[in-house]
Amino acid sequence: MPRFAYKAIGTNQKAETGVLSAENAFAARRLLRSKGLHPTEVNLITAETAGRSLHSLFGSKKKAVTAFTKELATLLKAGIRLTEALSVLIQQINDPQLKNAITDVRDRVVTGESFAEALSEYDAYFDVIYVSMMRVGEVTGTLEDSLTTMANMLEKQRQLEERMTTAMMYPAVLLTVCLIVVLVIMIWFLPLITNELVKVGQTLPLPTRALMKISDVLTSPWVLAVVGALLGLGWLYRRAVRTARGAALRDRLLLALPGFGPLIKQRIVSRFSSTLATLLGSGMSMAEALRVVAQVTGNSVMAEAVRQARERILSGSDIATPLRESGVISPSIAHMITVGEKSGELEQMLRMISQNLEAESDVVIERLSKFVEPLIIIAMAGLIGLIAYATMVPIIKFSVTQF
Repeated sequence: MPRFAYKAIGTNQKAETGVLSAENAFAARRLLRSKGLHPTEVNLITAETAGRSLHSLFGSKKKAVTAFTKELATLLKAGIRLTEALSVLIQQINDPQLKNAITDVRDRVVTGESFAEALSEYDAYFDVIYVSMMRVGEVTGTLEDSLTTMANMLEKQRQLEERMTTAMMYPAVLLTVCLIVVLVIMIWFLPLITNELVKVGQTLPLPTRALMKISDVLTSPWVLAVVGALLGLGWLYRRAVRTARGAALRDRLLLALPGFGPLIKQRIVSRFSSTLATLLGSGMSMAEALRVVAQVTGNSVMAEAVRQARERILSGSDIATPLRESGVISPSIAHMITVGEKSGELEQMLRMISQNLEAESDVVIERLSKFVEPLIIIAMAGLIGLIAYATMVPIIKFSVTQF
C-alpha cells in the first residue's frame, strides 16, 4: 500500500508530521481527519525520496537504531505485545525521521503485515541482515532473541568503526592544519615579502623563485580550472564505480594497497565471519545466510566469492574453496572454515576467526596510526622548513647588504 508523508494541525493547534499508509492521497486525508487532525500537506513517498531522506541520516543514527533494538527486545521479553512495544518506543524517539519510520512500521503490523516486511521499506535504517534476522525470528517465534542478537551485532560494529575513526582522527586533523598553514603562507605571506624584495632590486634565489611560481598558480584563475578538473574526475570515478566492472577494479586495487590492503582484508573477512556466524546462530539455513552476507560484504570481490560458495553449497560441495580462490581469505582461514564444516562446528569456528581478526586489526590500526603521525609531521616540517628557507634567505641577504 502506498505511503504518504503528511503535515497536519492537531486539536491543540500544534503542527504534527508523520507517515501513514493509504490507498491514495484522498484516503490519507480522510484517515487524518478521522483522527482529529486537519491535514495541510500530504505527499506520496517513493522509494527514491525515502531512501534519500533517510540515507543522509543513517550514518549518525546507528546508535539510535541500536538503542531501539535493545529496548524493543527488552519489552518483548517482558511479555508486551509487539504493537504495544512499538507504541511505547515511538514516544521515546527524538529524531522525527526515525519516529516516522517506526510509526509506519507499527501501523503496518497492526494491519497484519509482518514486522520484517514493514522494516524492509526503510532499508536506510534496517539493512538486509536486520530484516532477515527479524524474518527468522518471526517464523521461529524467537523475535526477542533475534532482536538481542542484532543489537549486540550493531553495537559491536559501531565500536569497531569508532576505534578506526579515533585512530585516524589525530593524523587527519594534523594534516588539515598543516595544509592550511602552508596555503596561508604560500598565498598571502610569501607574495607580500617577495614583492617588496623585488621592488628594492633584491635578487631572489632559485627556491624562492620556484615557490613564487607555485604561489602564482594558486592565486591565478587556473586554480579554478584545476579544481573543476578534479571535481570532474571525482564525478567520473563515482559513475565508474557504480558499474560492476568499475566496482570490481576499485575493490581489487583497495585490497592491493600497501599497508592498508591487509587491514581492509581483515575487516572484510571479520565482518563476513561474524555476520555469517550470527545468521547461522539465528537458525537461518546456510544457503540463505550466504545470500544475505553476499549483499553486505562491502567488497565486490568478496561478494562474488560468497555467491560462488553459495552455488557450491546448493550443489552439495564445500564453501572454503571459492573463498580461498578469491584471494581475500588466506589459506589458513580457509582451512579453519573447512575444519569447521567437517566437524559440524562452523558457527563457533567463524566466531573464533572474527575475534582473532578483530584483535589483529586493532594491532594494525595502532601501528599505522603510530607510523602515519610522525610521517606527516616530518613531511610537513620539511615543507614548512623549505618555505621558511626560501623566504628568509633573501631577507637575510638584503639585510646584510644594507649594513
